[in-house]
This record gives sequence, C-alpha cells and structure tokens, in this order.
Amino acid sequence: MTSRHDTDTSGRAARSAAGGGSGVAAIEGGETWDVAVDSVLTALAGSEDADLAIVFVDSRFSEHYVDILARLDETLRPGQLIGCSGQTVVGPGREAEDMPAITVMALELPGATLTPVVLPEDYTRAVNALGALAGADVSALVLFADPYSVNADQLIASLEERWPGVPLIGGLASSHNGCPGTALFHGARVRPAGSVLLALGGAIEVRTVVAQGAQPIGHPWTITSAERNYVQTIGNRPAIEVLRETITALDADTRERASRNLLVGLAIDEYRDEFGRGDYLIRNLLGYDQASGAIAVSANVRVGQTLQFQFRDAVAADEDLRAQLADVPAAIGNGQELLGVLLCTCNGRGRDLFGVADHDAAAIAEALGAPPTAGLFCNGEIGPIAGKTFMHGFTAGVGLFLTAAPSAADFDADAASPGNTHGDG
Repeated sequence: MTSRHDTDTSGRAARSAAGGGSGVAAIEGGETWDVAVDSVLTALAGSEDADLAIVFVDSRFSEHYVDILARLDETLRPGQLIGCSGQTVVGPGREAEDMPAITVMALELPGATLTPVVLPEDYTRAVNALGALAGADVSALVLFADPYSVNADQLIASLEERWPGVPLIGGLASSHNGCPGTALFHGARVRPAGSVLLALGGAIEVRTVVAQGAQPIGHPWTITSAERNYVQTIGNRPAIEVLRETITALDADTRERASRNLLVGLAIDEYRDEFGRGDYLIRNLLGYDQASGAIAVSANVRVGQTLQFQFRDAVAADEDLRAQLADVPAAIGNGQELLGVLLCTCNGRGRDLFGVADHDAAAIAEALGAPPTAGLFCNGEIGPIAGKTFMHGFTAGVGLFLTAAPSAADFDADAASPGNTHGDG
C-alpha cells in the first residue's frame, strides 16, 4: 500500500493522492446548517467535479436537508452523490457526537463505473428496479436504506442472490428523532423512504472489514436439535446445560465480563477445521426455557450448524476492530492505493460503549495512516462475514475504496520501460 494521506491537526479533513485516483474527506459542525455546510465546502476546496461524493448529515439539520444537498451538489458538482442522515456523523478521526455536523468524502475514480439505483420501499418494485443493473460491471455494492420502510434482510438476500460474493457494505439511516428524521440522499434529492444502491465496477476495488466486537468463550459445538430460533440441544445435551458449563469454566474476570452481554456465534461454514472471530455471525441470546433446556437466539438455526458462545464489551469490541484493521495493509495488493474509507458503525458504540470519543474513527486513522473517511452511526450495519452479507448490530462495518490491482500486463510494461532496466553493472 503506497497511498499518501494528509490530515490537519484538528482531524477534520484528510486527503489521499494516488496515480490512479484521489480522495478527500471533511467533517464540520456548527450551530446552524449554513455555517456547517460553508465550513465543509471550505475544507473540500479543490475537490470539485469528483466522480463520487458520499454525504452524511446529522438529523438535527433535518429541516434543511434539501438546502444542504443543493449547496453541496451545486458547488462540488460530483458525478454521483449518495448518502443518508445520521444521529451522529463520522469524518477523518472524528465522530461528531457532541454537535450536529456534516461529513463529505469526494473520490476521483478514473476508469471506474458508478451506477446508482433508487429502490422503492416495496420489495417487489425494488427487485424490479434492480433490472437497471442488468449487464452492468458490478464488483462492489454500497447500500443505504431507511429502517422504517424497508425489509433490509430481505433486500440483502436478493442482492446476494444476484451478485454472490460481491462485497456489499452500508447501513441503515438513523436520526435523533426516529422515523421523521431519517432520509436518503441521491444527487440533490432527499428521499424519506426506500433505499439508495450504488454499483461500482471498472478500475475500482472495495474491500471490507466487519468487526462484530464479540469474543468467543468455551469452544465450538454442534447443534443437534433445533426449531426456528430455538436451540434445543447442543452435542446431544440441553443447550442451557452447555451454556452454564461454559460460563462456569471461565476465570472470574472473564465470567463477570461475559455476564453483561452474552451472545451466540453461528458459523457461516461449519466444515472449517478451525473457527475464529471472522467465521461467526453474531446474534443475541434472547432467553431460555428452564423446563426444556432450550435457548432462544435472534436468528433461525438448524441441526448440524456450529455454535460458539460469545460476549461483547468495550474491550472485546476494541480488540476485534484493531486486530482486523492491523491486517489491512498486508491484504492490499502491491501497487494498489487506498483512496478513502466508509465507516458504518452502530449507534450503540461510540462514547456510550467505549467511554471515550472518536473510538472507531480514531482506530482507522491510527491503523491506516489517517485516510479520507466518512460515515455515520447506523440503525443497523450491512457487511459480509466469511463471504456472505448480513445485517448486523453493534458492529463497525468498514469499506475500503482502492484503485484496481495492477494486472500482469501492467507489471510487464513497467519492467520493459527505460527506467526499469536491470543488469550486472
């Protein structure tokens, strides 16, 4: 990874520069919407006519969404603009929990194809609207949806079926005011319902990090009896018995931590020899039935599925995110450039979980060299686990916008150029 990132001392703006594209992001707040939008436009000076602008606006500016988008669209003149509302918006190294703010990331993506599709709230009509992407080059998808009008799980399943294995990252819009304040952005248009989908192709790659923030306890088990969302037996023993045994075996400190937020991890692929954090879909443990010994979880389960108990707290969430971000530089191909980062993090994280401000945004800045970053606190996060996309909660979903990996032909051309001769001398 050879991208260069520069950030000002306040952490409000960041730029990247690369031969195959560039990115800039800024976050600015203010007592009024016009002060905030003027400030963010000042910070973005020089980024006009970008191929893509991703925009998030604090819902406390909800009465002026139309004004804000009009100013951004008129001044920045991006090829495409997408985004949504947030109860907190995120920028380079900063999560603006303390005041209303606007965040924008503008990306120059030469050679990329960008195809936005506005999806209505009705599922059948939304599926029909996906026909606009027939024949399109789709290497990644970004989705923002309204949580009050869209069955996001159903929509995600449809996208998975059409584009299996294609990275899908995004989240559900949020608001301080609940339903009345949520909105989706497409160009200068504000949409109170439905979804906005962006298909990316061509000379662009999107990689994802999905940190569910859970720590496994005990060891993996096989579900031997189940019905709908009830796990009846694990390893041919009552599920509640296995859970109690798992908790009892923990040391006192871990037992105390686990007691606050017990979860289950459901393996995406039960045929693996070993399981780690990234192999499980994390779901809530809802309760248990003392008489039958069954436990209830927030997902349908099946016989033969691998299950491991988990817990979540600030320490586990911090460790999970930082461990996954630490692997990113080595995973980016030689000659690729990191242009920008999309962060969709849960509205249950932030200062309430970690006790400090800017946790997830700061972790990205520290691990990846302060890249241009934009995002929001979501009502639900969308991202892949073990190659399959799900809706998550209490999760940090990260989308990394990269220049396309150089082909073998590119390397051959470089080797043959006059500046790359080799000899004994």
